[in-house]
Amino acid sequence: MLVDFRPHARLRNRKTPVTVTDSLGPVMDALSESATDLSRVRVVCDWVQYKQNFRDVVEVRPILSSTPDAPLPEGVRDDDLEVAVDVRRAAGVDLRATTRAALETRETPDVVLEDWGPTRESCIWGFNALYWTALEQWEKATGQAYEQALPGGESDARNHDAARGVIRELFTVWDGLADRGALPPELYVVEIGVGNGAQARVFLDELRELDVEHGRGYYRRLHYLMCDYSPHVLDLARETVAEHAEHAEHVSSFVMDACKPRSVLAFLQFRVFLIYISNVYDNLPTDEVAQLGGRTYLVESRAFLPAADAAEIAASVNARPDQLGGLVHALLRLGPTLLAEARPDHVSSPEDAVEFWRRTWSAVRLAERYAGLAGLDTYELSPTVNGEALRPLLESGADVRMHVSNGAVASFTETIGLLHPFGKLVCHDLFARDVGAYRTGFRGPGKYDGSVVNWVNGPLLAHIGRRRGFDVSYAPFAHRTGTNIVTMTAQVRD
Repeated sequence: MLVDFRPHARLRNRKTPVTVTDSLGPVMDALSESATDLSRVRVVCDWVQYKQNFRDVVEVRPILSSTPDAPLPEGVRDDDLEVAVDVRRAAGVDLRATTRAALETRETPDVVLEDWGPTRESCIWGFNALYWTALEQWEKATGQAYEQALPGGESDARNHDAARGVIRELFTVWDGLADRGALPPELYVVEIGVGNGAQARVFLDELRELDVEHGRGYYRRLHYLMCDYSPHVLDLARETVAEHAEHAEHVSSFVMDACKPRSVLAFLQFRVFLIYISNVYDNLPTDEVAQLGGRTYLVESRAFLPAADAAEIAASVNARPDQLGGLVHALLRLGPTLLAEARPDHVSSPEDAVEFWRRTWSAVRLAERYAGLAGLDTYELSPTVNGEALRPLLESGADVRMHVSNGAVASFTETIGLLHPFGKLVCHDLFARDVGAYRTGFRGPGKYDGSVVNWVNGPLLAHIGRRRGFDVSYAPFAHRTGTNIVTMTAQVRD
């Protein structure tokens, strides 16, 4: 048996201490009492920091080999089961009974919403997309704007000092090009993920003020492009910017999938001096891969509703539990308003449909299993990046399970192609800055209000950027203490 206890710091934390004995003892007892071959079991203990997430306190994950009949290479483990424990929620739970139940076949089956597949294809991303397209209805039901769900009630990127620093760097670049007669007549800045428009307003306010002091007339040449997946968010951002009439003349807005920026912005190839992204990458679809005992696996998942939750939700919409899967997929396809029109026997109004959506989202869980990968070259990380890019990270030392950040990789590779040779991409997000971060703590997925959040694989983006001629660096967010936000900067290598 292999035991991986990751929340080491919690052992001595006086506020939230845990003990190895309390966390593992009952689990070991349950495993010993079962018919499980203990020599082929992994036990992983995490501290799942997201109060809302997709995991139960104890989970059992099958480990499937890609070549089950092949001889076992020397030094390779042949595990067939992983037992995962959320230490954060384990206190007060009968872990022995919970583990025993997880190992046994359940008498009352859960309501499965989809087949097994890569996590980036899971319906949880359909819920995520619905949140942004029907955000106004969700906010009306909850009574709060989505940014209030973030730690501190706002994004770390809405910061005047940060904007001034970026603008001064831009002025230095523009001055150098202007002095050589090489500055284009139009100066493009792109923001992806605009929130309520506060960042755009801060940036434009500061640039206009600094430009008056600087005296080079950059503001009148500026084109600021606001891009977001949510039409509702863009409407709010336009209203915020329009409070200053002069700014509105310099701003355009585009509904855009952040994974496919070139579908809207291809006309800006090599022309953008600044691309600004805040809290977007952590909200894009991602798989997870793992290197366990010398073998490489893709984490497959399957969304489901626990039986007890499914029974309550079904009763609230005049349905049987086995009808919930069809209702959920109709909701994701149609949205709450059209669902009420199409299924009035289950939801009589858009408000009832939103309530069904919220209750289902709160209850939905992900079952997981490890599926062996025959080779990294057979795995498509993104449309332009092969799975071989993962090799140096997966083979960097001890066993590791990490995000692939597929959506972030797709967005990043397309976005850097829009940059002017003297341009820069600045991104504030939840970045794992080294592979070791995945070996020491849980990095998602979690639930933020109605959306999904995952930490982003920073070493992978840096590796891909270097291969494409870009320097990629990471630094703590400089303008607020106590935040997990990291600033990534990418620009053409000198």
